[in-house]
Amino acid sequence: MDTVVQAEIEPGMSVDALVKSLKDCGFGARRLSMAADIYESMLSDSYVKFFTLSGAMVPAGMRNIISGLIRDGHIDVLISTGANLVHDIIESFGHHCLGAPEFDDAALRDMGLSRIYDVYLRDEDFVSFEELMQKILPECREAISGRELLRIMGSQIEDPRSILRAASDRGVPVFCPALPDSMIGLQAWLQSQSRPLLVDAFADVREIVDICYDSPRAGIFIIGGGVPKNFALQSMLVTPKSFDLAVQLTTDTPEAGGLSGATLSEAISWGKISADARYVTVYGDATITFPMIVAATLSRLKREE
Repeated sequence: MDTVVQAEIEPGMSVDALVKSLKDCGFGARRLSMAADIYESMLSDSYVKFFTLSGAMVPAGMRNIISGLIRDGHIDVLISTGANLVHDIIESFGHHCLGAPEFDDAALRDMGLSRIYDVYLRDEDFVSFEELMQKILPECREAISGRELLRIMGSQIEDPRSILRAASDRGVPVFCPALPDSMIGLQAWLQSQSRPLLVDAFADVREIVDICYDSPRAGIFIIGGGVPKNFALQSMLVTPKSFDLAVQLTTDTPEAGGLSGATLSEAISWGKISADARYVTVYGDATITFPMIVAATLSRLKREE
């Protein structure tokens, strides 16, 4: 039986050294170190790399990390909530503001501010978003997939740090299975009332299933849960394959039966993840665990060059 090794902290130690020092600790520390090891394998070996994004990660400041991973070739398929893509677009011309985590929200409404915990957005940013959307939403008399719609939109965003722009430049498909559940969906619907715009939601299923079927080996990095997590995992069900590597970052626990808290082991029972897969769930705020895992992993890849 292995024993716990007490972690040592040294002045000036790197993020990677810190994460490695947690390898023989217990609880979340060990899980965080395991996640970096699995992610290193995912990025350094020949895996098709799926990345699912939910939760308010872009408003919280994680946008450039994700777009950087795309530009560096570390994400092959992105599945996101519509909200993160909305905030990605807003960040391309404006910014999110820091505020108090508790405030008189009725007063904020009167001030023209919307709150996501301690991040605030101004009404004028949403006005600018709506104006931009009317410029970059295409006219389509024939149906296109949601993935193609997002590619076209990304190609017209000027900010190179944008997630959608980076994906468009790199040819990385972006899937948003709940696109109507966002302000992109609202703006697309408004346009469709006066200009042709036809989106075939089921076309996305065919495209992502084809990617899964053609993947010799596949790894998945899951932030949060919800629709992006399920859309990616279920796409393996109609193929003879499963995910071989998996990392999940979540604050939810499995007892309530919700998908965001469902363990990766549970996904093995469905055939979504291989019984022989290496996987780990890291419980905690992804705005803390995600940057640490990425920083540690990229440091290792840099040394391997």
